[in-house]
Formats: sequence, C-alpha cells, structure tokens
Amino acid sequence: MNISIKPGQRSGLVKIPASKSQAHRLLICAALGRTDTLIECDGLSADIRSTAQCLNALGADIRPNADESALWVSPIVKVTHGLCHLPCGESGSTLRFLLPVCGALGAQAVFHMEGRLPQRPLAPLDRQLEEHGMELRQEGELLYCSGQLQSGDYELPGNVSSQYISGLLMALPLVSGDSRLSVTGSIESAAYITMTEDALRLSGIDFTKENNCYSIPGGQRSRLPRTLQVEGDFSNAAFFLCMGALSSQGIEVTGLNTASHQGDRAAVDILRSFGAEIRELEKGYFVRRSRLQGLTIDAKPIPDLIPVLSVVAALSRGETRIINAGRLRLKESDRLSSTASLIRSLGGEVEELEDGLVIHGKSRLSGGSVDSWGDHRIAMAAATAACGCSAPVELSGAQAVNKSYPRFWEDFEKLTGGEA
Repeated sequence: MNISIKPGQRSGLVKIPASKSQAHRLLICAALGRTDTLIECDGLSADIRSTAQCLNALGADIRPNADESALWVSPIVKVTHGLCHLPCGESGSTLRFLLPVCGALGAQAVFHMEGRLPQRPLAPLDRQLEEHGMELRQEGELLYCSGQLQSGDYELPGNVSSQYISGLLMALPLVSGDSRLSVTGSIESAAYITMTEDALRLSGIDFTKENNCYSIPGGQRSRLPRTLQVEGDFSNAAFFLCMGALSSQGIEVTGLNTASHQGDRAAVDILRSFGAEIRELEKGYFVRRSRLQGLTIDAKPIPDLIPVLSVVAALSRGETRIINAGRLRLKESDRLSSTASLIRSLGGEVEELEDGLVIHGKSRLSGGSVDSWGDHRIAMAAATAACGCSAPVELSGAQAVNKSYPRFWEDFEKLTGGEA
C-alpha cells in the first residue's frame, strides 16, 4: 500500500492500543493455566494473532469477542495429537517464547516463519533446548521441533535476546522436576524480562531469583485472575510521543500505565533529555515541542525505539549518536540501514556505522519518497518524520504497520495538521 503523508506538525489526542509484549505473555500464561480467562486487549495486531493461532494449534481455544476488544482463553488440556502447524508469521516473540513451551508440552510441531524471521538467530537457545531433550531442524521457512524438554540446569547469556530467557521462564514451570536458569554477563532489554516475571507472579507461578539466577520448581500450572486487561503499548506510543515533541501545540497520548515496566517507557525520559516539554497525566502524557538538542542514545535497552528517536534527532540542533545498536540489523529490516535510508531520503544528514548512527540535526526536513522495507517501525517513523517536513512524504509499504498497530493510520489521521 502506497500513501502520501501531508507535511507539518500534528496536534490532538491519541489513545494507544494494547501492548503486544504484555499480550503475548498473558496469552501464553492463560493457555498454560488451569481455568478460563478473559483478556481485555484493545487492538489485535498481527503478532498477537500469531501467538493466539499457535496456541490454538497446540490445543488451546482462544476466541475474540464480537468487537475484537477481548480474547476468551480456554487452556490447553491435552496437546493436539500429531504434527502441530504453528503459523508464527514474522513474530520473533511468538517463535522464541513458544519454542521451549512446545518442548515443555512434549508437542511435535513445525513453526511456519515469514519475512526475515527464518534468518534471525536462535543460538544459543537452540543448543540449550537440544541439550535438554528437544530435537530441532530448520528447512528454509519451516522449523521442526519435537521431544520432551527436561528439567535441569540452563545457562543463557543476557546480551543476545531477552526473549530466550522469557521463553524458558514461561516453559520450565511446566516440566517435571526443578530447574535453574542462570543468566550470564550484561543483560540487554532487561525490562522485558521483568515483564515476564510480572506475568508469572500474576499467574501464581513460584520462582526465586538471586544474582540473575532463577530457581524454578516444576509441575506448575498458571492460575490467572478470571479477567485481565492488557495495558497500553509504549513501543507504539513512542511514535505519537515523538510527534508531540515536534509540535508547538502538542499531543496528548493516553491509555498508558505511567508506572509500567515496559522498557520502551524510556521514550518519555529520552524525549525530556532532547528538551521536549512533557507533562504526566493520570493515564498518559502531554508532549510539546521545546528547544530540542542532540544527545547520545544507548540502543541496548531500547532497540525498537531507535527508528523514531532517530527522526527526532534529525530535527534537533546539533549531533546525536546512536550507540550499541548492532542488534538492529537483525530486526524486520536492517534497522540501521533502513533508518539511515529514511532520514537521507527526506533530506536529513546521517552517517551509518557498524553498530550505530551519527545524525546531524536540521530545523526542517524536505520530504520525499521512502520505503518501509516491510518494517512496521520504519513505516510509523516515516509518519513521525512528516511532522517535520516541508513537503509530503510518499511512503510505499504502509501496510507494514499491521504487524503491531493495525489502526495506526486511522489514529494518525484523527490528529489535526499544523503548519508545514
């Protein structure tokens, strides 16, 4: 889908849809539980649907209500007999969370992967699973798994993917026998592991943690409250928060838990560091432009924020350096390359480094033609960039937003356009 985005500042109010990060975790805990659960989830993205479809293929019964504002979850009582086909689409979370879960259930399954997902790494998680009873085999876009995951001692580095750790934390309570999971070295995206710990505690799962070593008793089943609500998504809110930072009238972003453990809540503090005016509300923030100044941003804990923060940097005074960003090359696109391409195509100045970017800010971008590279976060960053352009932004591949935020363009169009 190709669209033309009008240039100029935006203002108004946006209510952010449900966090797909939290929805993944709650769906899995509910499907592995003892009782039915209603999960209120405002906005069913492609990734959330992928997790629900995979859990259904394993034997759960997950159904949206009439207006798709909630999901009824009946847990897995008996794993589906025979080979389970799991359509995980492009969702790395779905694959990395459910791979160890399949082993804990003793399921024979094949994950159907799309886009760049077959090229994204699984090591060293795959080795840990194979050393504890599972068999894995990848054939192109298909990943076959079988075998019964065993309890025992597990070890993963903390600087590869927090999703590996989260997947094991959700799977190991199911297996017979007690397990230990040691996380070594520095931990990247630690807040996402905290979100998993929160989901497990809410589910009544017993575990202890000491010095990044988890002790997990086996033979546990989740018991969530009868009704749950997924909080708003800070990863998606970041695009509108950044639009507010580029607006003299400002934008109110609601539907958020301002005390959330979501890692991308850091967008608020980073925008303050840029110089944006931010006022905290009961369920969100009001953000308005002030004098924006470049800074250094460490991408390690917040890789998904880098495309849109780079747009703010391109419209701030001075130089911004994005550091420790090598992991971005393994996302839905090579996000260092696609972000640099976006900024250059709109008249900005950026240097692409092996593991980062150096952005030289301007007061205005020119507009132009850009490609989403099939990446939802690049598509939404293009909309944010249009708020600082003097001419339209012609975007190809605008449908990429469906992965995480299907109603993004609808919400974007509700904002009032300002002067270009």
